[in-house]
Amino acid sequence: MAFYNKIKWVLGILMVFVLIVSTNLIDRNNFLRVKDSINTIYEDRLIANDLIFEILKPVQEKEVAIALSDTLFFSKRNNTLNNNIQDLINRFEQTKLTTEEQSVFNSLKKNFEALKVAEKAFTLSNFESKKPVINHISEVQKKLHELSKIQLKEGGRQISISNKAIDTVELYTQIEIYLLIFLAIVIQIIVMYNPKEKDVDDLE
Repeated sequence: MAFYNKIKWVLGILMVFVLIVSTNLIDRNNFLRVKDSINTIYEDRLIANDLIFEILKPVQEKEVAIALSDTLFFSKRNNTLNNNIQDLINRFEQTKLTTEEQSVFNSLKKNFEALKVAEKAFTLSNFESKKPVINHISEVQKKLHELSKIQLKEGGRQISISNKAIDTVELYTQIEIYLLIFLAIVIQIIVMYNPKEKDVDDLE
């Protein structure tokens, strides 16, 4: 019967091993989803939102300069701001963009290029033709606002993904506990089960 007992122990250990490996793989997958969501929120949402804010500041500075007819601003500072904005746009382009976000971002880039053209025309008109520049600034601000809203929406979606993954981990943890209890009972039955040998006299 020694061999039979070894088989029972091997089966019991294998059942526990299979359960632990299976649940560990499921938990690992869910934790990776949580990790990816957190990284996405930081790298592609918080940083992107900060870049949007950094772009908005010089755009607002332009708006004030136009309202005040600050000719010195356009001769001394405007080119520097345009270069800074372009650098920020290039950095934003390196983040992971959704399809909707890419469309809005492409519009932003076109509006910014149109704004630079309008600014040149504004200076050539001896700072008389304000309306085209103001219109383009409004369009740039509108696209920045839309991008900011997308960051909020996508950030919320990533948090939802994280929460679902965490809920799944909690669910499987409870299932693991019940399965371990069940397996403990099964293993006890397997180990304790000892079929009686038939009496030799009964066979005669």
